[in-house]
Amino acid sequence: MKTAGALVRHEVRLLVSLVLWVRRRRHGVGDGIAFGYARGQGSTMFAFAFVCVVETVAMFVLLRDWPIAHWTVLVLDVYTVEFVIGLHAASVVRPHVLDPDSRSLRLRYAAHVDLRIPLERIAAVRRELRTTHQRTAGELSLPIGSQTTITLELTEPLAHFTFFGRRQDIRLVRFHADDADSLVRSLRAVTQERTAPPPAQAPPS
Repeated sequence: MKTAGALVRHEVRLLVSLVLWVRRRRHGVGDGIAFGYARGQGSTMFAFAFVCVVETVAMFVLLRDWPIAHWTVLVLDVYTVEFVIGLHAASVVRPHVLDPDSRSLRLRYAAHVDLRIPLERIAAVRRELRTTHQRTAGELSLPIGSQTTITLELTEPLAHFTFFGRRQDIRLVRFHADDADSLVRSLRAVTQERTAPPPAQAPPS
């Protein structure tokens, strides 16, 4: 039941993302600062969607004399096209969000991952390009086009729940941002504000 519920919620998020994408709106940004991450995958996703459309048309013609197979394959092919475009739409309308007011960094990955990291949990942030990622305990990688551009080190483990609800305690996060330099600068600015010493008080006259 948990698996079915997770799949249904994911499909709903994809459909909502498609609607927001068509309307040129974003999800969950509010007064925060949005940082996109989908630019590097756009051409790949649309090329894949185009291939799926071509396959759909071809199978529509080839199976027209077998009604059951014809409609079954057509439904599956149309769903595949919707799923691929929905994944890209979710990546576009669900950007990373740095929210100084709530003191958090919200990292997202399409409709799969939505992780809030309190700014006080960030021990270090650095610009770091990585093109290979191995599954390691305590680490979370969110690559786009097989690469991540930013690495976060946390002061203590943070609970992250996978797609199907399994808990992972993470202390290091690698992710991608289209404007990684700007995000790193912004993060360093807000974390330095937190750790900066208070201004010296003038001695009493």
